[in-house]
Amino acid sequence: MRLSRTARYGTLAAGLLACGGALAAPGALADCDAPDVARTLHPVQAGALPDHARAHWLDRHLLRWPGTAAAAGTRFRLYHAADATLIVRPGARVQGDDGALELVVRAAQVPAALRDRFGFVGEGVTLETDADDATLSTLHRSQLLLVHEDAHGRVLAATAIQHAGALDDLYAAATTLPALGASPDNAGTAFRLWAPTAQSVALCLYDAADAPAAAVRTLERDAATGSWSTVVPGDLSGQSYLWLVDVFVPGTGVVRNRVTDPYSVALTADSRRSVVFDLDAPALKPEGWDAHAAPALRTAADQVVYELHVRDFSRDDASVPAAQRGRYTAFAQADSHGVRHLRRLRAAGVTDVHLLPVFDLATVPEVGCVTPDVPDAAPDSAAQQAAVMAVAAQDCFNWGYDPLHFNAPEGSFASDATDPAARIVEFRQMVQALHALDLRVGMDVVYNHTSAWGQDPHSVLDRIVPGYYHRYDADGRVAHSTCCANTATEHAMMAKLMIDSAELWVRHYRIDSFRFDLMGHQPRAAMVALQARVDAAAGRPVQLLGEGWNFGEVADGARFVQASQRSLGGTGIGSFSDRARDAVRGGAPSDSGAALHAHRGWIHGHADAALLRRQAELVRVGLAGTLRDYRLPDGRTLAQIDYAGQPAGFATQPTEVVNYVENHDNQTLFDINVFRLPADADADARVNAQVLAIATTAFSQGIAYLHAGVELLRSKSLDRNSFDSGDWFNRIDWTGATHGFGTGLPPAPDNSANWSLMRPLLADAMRIRPDQRDVLRTRDMSLDLLRIRASTPLFRLPDAAQVQARLRFPGADADPELVAGHLDGRGLADAGFADVLYAINVADEARTLDAPELAGRAWTLHPVHRAPEAADPRPRDAARIDAARGRFTVPPRTALVFVVPTDA
Repeated sequence: MRLSRTARYGTLAAGLLACGGALAAPGALADCDAPDVARTLHPVQAGALPDHARAHWLDRHLLRWPGTAAAAGTRFRLYHAADATLIVRPGARVQGDDGALELVVRAAQVPAALRDRFGFVGEGVTLETDADDATLSTLHRSQLLLVHEDAHGRVLAATAIQHAGALDDLYAAATTLPALGASPDNAGTAFRLWAPTAQSVALCLYDAADAPAAAVRTLERDAATGSWSTVVPGDLSGQSYLWLVDVFVPGTGVVRNRVTDPYSVALTADSRRSVVFDLDAPALKPEGWDAHAAPALRTAADQVVYELHVRDFSRDDASVPAAQRGRYTAFAQADSHGVRHLRRLRAAGVTDVHLLPVFDLATVPEVGCVTPDVPDAAPDSAAQQAAVMAVAAQDCFNWGYDPLHFNAPEGSFASDATDPAARIVEFRQMVQALHALDLRVGMDVVYNHTSAWGQDPHSVLDRIVPGYYHRYDADGRVAHSTCCANTATEHAMMAKLMIDSAELWVRHYRIDSFRFDLMGHQPRAAMVALQARVDAAAGRPVQLLGEGWNFGEVADGARFVQASQRSLGGTGIGSFSDRARDAVRGGAPSDSGAALHAHRGWIHGHADAALLRRQAELVRVGLAGTLRDYRLPDGRTLAQIDYAGQPAGFATQPTEVVNYVENHDNQTLFDINVFRLPADADADARVNAQVLAIATTAFSQGIAYLHAGVELLRSKSLDRNSFDSGDWFNRIDWTGATHGFGTGLPPAPDNSANWSLMRPLLADAMRIRPDQRDVLRTRDMSLDLLRIRASTPLFRLPDAAQVQARLRFPGADADPELVAGHLDGRGLADAGFADVLYAINVADEARTLDAPELAGRAWTLHPVHRAPEAADPRPRDAARIDAARGRFTVPPRTALVFVVPTDA
């Protein structure tokens, strides 16, 4: 006998709730130790279901099915089956269901808040159910299909449903859950997991990292939050655990997933198991941790950021003990070449070291990683890259933009990855050591994607709440515009995970600032909420900056107001600027083929007058902090200047822009210069081009950002994407004795299309590769520029009004190869100088700036240039000042600064 829909559905709900979501007892303990991380309990019927999810839950009661319309004599039903038994074929009645809800076509508009959130969902029928919350909660723990039927119940069309809107509405209370994951204390260890679509959840407990399961416990479900919890007697700190989650997985069926905790604070080697720890436990703190203080920052505009990879820092530093090379602990080696270099940087004005991702990564083996045997081959040989790429999946290097667990430090940087506590203690030792150098610690975070999704073993979030944490296209397929599986931080619990995670790093690891990878894929509202949370946790401002690029499925605000360049105004969150970067370097980051040579930048000595004018204008945009409302003498604002069809000016305050000419992405500055400088460029030309580019960053209003090694003419042998190119292509020698250019053709996956252009350049390595003297003079010239920036807050004005009032560009229309800026220090108490005039001459001959409005003042060279130890003698030897007429002569290919002392 077939039960009525109401009776049948009530039976299903009562059955699941009565057993408290209890995991089926037979085999549960065995599943804690099974060789596979998943076991299908009830498979879906092959070929019996649509392969898309085109409908959307808007909230707990409303659904939208784009492209579908109601028609007379048809109806819409929501079918469900707890054991994934649905069979849906066009022209036939649905089979295998446990029942169905009749849906009503809604004629009225949906509420404004839902229209705003789901404006990206196409036009179609809006459907409504009045089912109560208990029924809806059980529905979402089953297989669901939305079906359009004729009057006889025959299928006209069917689709699965994207369910984030319903889960966010039904379980809104979950966003206030205070403690997800494991929370130990003497009274007991509490465990909590958010898994609202799970049919049951159990906890596997292990006495040791490699021991078999000692116990399995069933968790209780909280109907209000969709979370599951239990308390185990005793403090289980140091013990391992895993979740067993019985959940319906689209396309697979009801699956028992064994999975680590997304809120893990510690892990066993290679992230096999989560580990219980209280991060406030004294045993996890290095000596002096609680008492030590982070360096203070006057204003966010004072930031000079140095972007550095933990492994790059010491892997090839012979002054570091072998066991500590590439490790967190190398930062505490006071006399290493790397630490000495950090001291130089700090003395010159660098404020922050930003570490490439240091949370738990998916792709670096924490135990037993392989070192490639790289042959001694010709500088243009493919043999080196072949050796590196042969073991790329097993070697010890990756940039780390492949997050596995957001809240736990990466184990490959620890001295002993098999000791879950070591990575916590040593990470803190690293932070403490950097703070002792008077350097703040920033962290590169990647919340915009995960390394895997679906039933992949490296998928954590999606194997707990399938279909929730990621962003889907119109057919219900995961978007990959960020290179990997895009997360959906517009969904409440993904936003919570991101914000909770950032707070954890600030509260427990004293992180001072963050760089957000592909930040434009996240909602501005989520970033603003995160800012408030981390500031409160730290008791001081925590600076946020990120990549505000506008692309992909979220472009132009398609799904929400983005944390992108043009949408962050007023937030104080910094966004990288490509305006001056592209003008200086030439072309765009994706240039390939002939464009690598042809797209020459402002610093490369080309003769295209029209292009030089455009590039010089964009350089001035950068020098003025890319401020959208900064007004030039001709009346134009920077927002009225074109940059590839966009306003060149986008920031409302200088703290909202990050100025740079090189970071970890794309070719290094030295390498792009190899393509774009004249073929006969000598060592002086390469040094000067490097320093001219760095000058545009040093003299710009806003945040200054430097990639590790840019001041050392760093080369990756022309590699355009060294994320997985191993230690060989990512090496840094802090002494300058060795150089990366001409160490072989870069890896084939991202470079082989351009090997024919690279070969003759690499073959000429003996001429192109700089020697130690050239590297060290580049370093010292670059540090002098940073000292000049640090010498006066006029280069670091904190607000747009001061930039407008104090910055002018004399001679702006006279010569596109000479860009100059005048900063008025009068009335600024700590300015240090009454006037500052900086000039960057990219021409091959001396150029003269006529600025009669600056005549009659006591101009002199900046003290850094006048000092006997000045790295670049040209300003002292060849610059000329005619103060009476306001005429300044700048030597060829030189960046320099003139000043008027305050007492003159």
